[in-house]
Amino acid sequence: MFDELNKYKKSGNFFFRATDSLTEVSNVPANRYGVYLVYALCKGRVELIYIGRSGVPPKDQQPAAKAKNIVDLKRDIIDGLQFGETERKNAWPIQMMVEDIDALHVHWYVTVDKKNDDLPSYMRTKIMQIYQSIYGKRPRWNSGI
Repeated sequence: MFDELNKYKKSGNFFFRATDSLTEVSNVPANRYGVYLVYALCKGRVELIYIGRSGVPPKDQQPAAKAKNIVDLKRDIIDGLQFGETERKNAWPIQMMVEDIDALHVHWYVTVDKKNDDLPSYMRTKIMQIYQSIYGKRPRWNSGI
């Protein structure tokens, strides 16, 4: 569905169950920037429920204090806020139990590296537009964006 993501060679995926530790099962490298797609596995069905993105990479000339506040892909997936003011590592398991989701399948893509310089926010917008053109709405966990 998202052929635009095929060009990114630095990518991966992992499964997460509500009883897992997101920190332990995540295989996302630190200090990388890009987008991620979260699929819900529920009763034999698969549904894209969230499209996320990291911050942008720090520029070499940025002061160290400001660069520390930039959220990379790994930190955004694990510690980013969702469903209000709750970190994903805590919010996802609760929401999975509420929605009776068996597992999440998270696919991540590094969009900024030596070969690519696609801003995560741009790529997320592009993917969101494709999704909306097909389904006429946003993924359900993106409804608050």
